[in-house]
Amino acid sequence: MEQKRDQWTSAATILTVAFALVVPFLSNNLFLLNLLSLMLIFIIFSSAWNLLAYSGQGSLGHAAFFGIGAYASTLIASASGITPYITIFLGAGVAAFIGILIGLTCVRLKEWFLAMVTFGFAIIVQTLTVSILAPMTGGWDGISSPRLLSPSIAGYQIIEYYSILLITIAAIVAIWYIMRSRLGLAFSAIRENELEARASGIDPVRYRLIAFALSAYIAGIAGALQIHHIGYITPEIYSVDLSFWPVTYVIFGGLGTLAGPIVGTVVLTIIWEGLKMAGITFARYVIIGVLLIMVIIFLPKGLVSLPERIREWRDERAKKAGPDTTGK
Repeated sequence: MEQKRDQWTSAATILTVAFALVVPFLSNNLFLLNLLSLMLIFIIFSSAWNLLAYSGQGSLGHAAFFGIGAYASTLIASASGITPYITIFLGAGVAAFIGILIGLTCVRLKEWFLAMVTFGFAIIVQTLTVSILAPMTGGWDGISSPRLLSPSIAGYQIIEYYSILLITIAAIVAIWYIMRSRLGLAFSAIRENELEARASGIDPVRYRLIAFALSAYIAGIAGALQIHHIGYITPEIYSVDLSFWPVTYVIFGGLGTLAGPIVGTVVLTIIWEGLKMAGITFARYVIIGVLLIMVIIFLPKGLVSLPERIREWRDERAKKAGPDTTGK
């Protein structure tokens, strides 16, 4: 059963990537291209949160690392003139460093106590950004951020899109490798049973700190990518809803799976934008909330488990029907 799920997950991931590769050739709609770019960025962000959850930790303030990576990359690029293609990784390094500092103080906390600490940290970072750091960050007004590519370059939107897609693929491959490695096995062991993990020689504090740093780093990459794609940054990047979106995407798609963040982000983005095009604004939140509740109740393992549930439902129906006694 697990093997079949992995096969379906791999196939779905490959199809998604293949579709993303050919989209620019199917349509020259710049709005669609921009939407897909943002969707790819949130796939990275959601995958970063999912990696943290894979180690048995929770965060309700991951927008803090998303924003720190964005601000750090912007300030470095603006001050030095270095291309954003390099500074996004430098900014992510700053986010990871801050993540380590936070992890050192609270990584021993249980899942939702840690989640509340990260939630509070995001609020603190936003407050510092609009007060003490305002001379550098521009306060609530924000500051401009160097674009990934200059708009003066012909076809820069398509080049930028493929750049984001390439980084997204690299992030997913890196996370896949981590999950399949000894490091991933340690994360899984800690999540399932911390006492048994300790008995096996695994140090939960050390590995949780590593998971926290890796997750913060990848979230920082996503934040920097978004801001260099948009070209402007404000403290709203630390907003509460930005912290909750990756949680929603991951739970909707499938917590602890590689494809979960991808499927959840793609499906919910399509629904969200579809409702917007239909003229539904605030009611979208209600609809998304209802869908999330339904998935949690009927598909607790997320949308990635849907083929498995359909198969189980068919098997149950076949058993109830019993053997054919008609002789036909």
